[in-house]
Amino acid sequence: MAISVGPTLFAVIRYSMHHSYKAGIAFILGVSVSDIIYVVLANIATNWLQFLEDHQRIVGYIGSSLFIVMGLASLLRKYKPRRPKQGKALDISAGAYFKIWGTGFLMNALNPAVILLWVGAAISVAGATIAPRAVFFGVCLAIVLGFDMIKVFLADKIRRQLTLRRIMYLNRISAICILVFGFILLAKIYFNIELSH
Repeated sequence: MAISVGPTLFAVIRYSMHHSYKAGIAFILGVSVSDIIYVVLANIATNWLQFLEDHQRIVGYIGSSLFIVMGLASLLRKYKPRRPKQGKALDISAGAYFKIWGTGFLMNALNPAVILLWVGAAISVAGATIAPRAVFFGVCLAIVLGFDMIKVFLADKIRRQLTLRRIMYLNRISAICILVFGFILLAKIYFNIELSH
């Protein structure tokens, strides 16, 4: 998620270049809030569903299948990327920051891949206690937010470096990472490997 190239990255670059780094930060905070909401809801749901602990193998197969399908779909999808255009910086009013925040929130919240990813992650660690899960998701959210912050401050350099070939490579790398995680989870369940020790 942190290195993926999609509409969120281009929106971050556009807001940062056309307005200011503050607009880019407002956007990624909206994205981050939607991620946090999905993480909380996914973990509440896994706590509420008591059968998860009793059927860990089935749940693990479902979770690994989600990651593998998402990775394969992203890897095989024909995607024609476009580079963001450079424009003149525009002034922005204080009230517009909330609108930009809402745009980031909705863009991320309405992305089905984000939903599947967080739910799949919650399912994959459903058997763990609260403390390890809090650390796991806290680190994941911090990494994603950290990379998004870096994108804001490096918006112009990122724009210059994003050739169409590099965008395609980054999309493939992020898809392969998701696919590999799915296969690791599948191997953990199939061979009954305990990765927590």
